[in-house]
Amino acid sequence: QIQLVESGGGSVQPGGSLTLSCVVSGNIVYEGLLMGWYRQAPGKQREMVAEITRTGTTNYPYEGSVRGRFTISRDNSKKMVYLQMKNLTPEDTAVYYCSGKLLPTTTTYWGRGTQVTVSS
Repeated sequence: QIQLVESGGGSVQPGGSLTLSCVVSGNIVYEGLLMGWYRQAPGKQREMVAEITRTGTTNYPYEGSVRGRFTISRDNSKKMVYLQMKNLTPEDTAVYYCSGKLLPTTTTYWGRGTQVTVSS
C-alpha cells in the first residue's frame, strides 16, 4: 500500500542535465522516511547515489563519481524527493530508483525505477 513513483528519466547528451522526481503515497508518515536515490547499470551492483533525512541533511558517497554533480532535495509538504543531475556522462547510464527507509526499522520501500540514458 506504500508506493514510490519516479519520473523524469529519459535520454540526454553527455554534459547535459536531468532532474528526477519521486512522489510517495500510501498510509505512511512521509517525514519518517529516510529518502534516497540508487542506481543500477547493466551487469553492475545497485549503488547509492544520495540520501536525505527528514530535516534535509544530505549524504553522498565519499569516493563516488556523483559527488559534486548530483544534488538531492525533498519537499515534505508535497511528499516528494528530487535528484538534480548535471554534467552527465555515459557512465551515468542506469536505472535510477527512489528509496524510502522506514527508520528506525529495517524496512525499505522501492520505486519501480526510471531509465536514464546518456549517449551522443
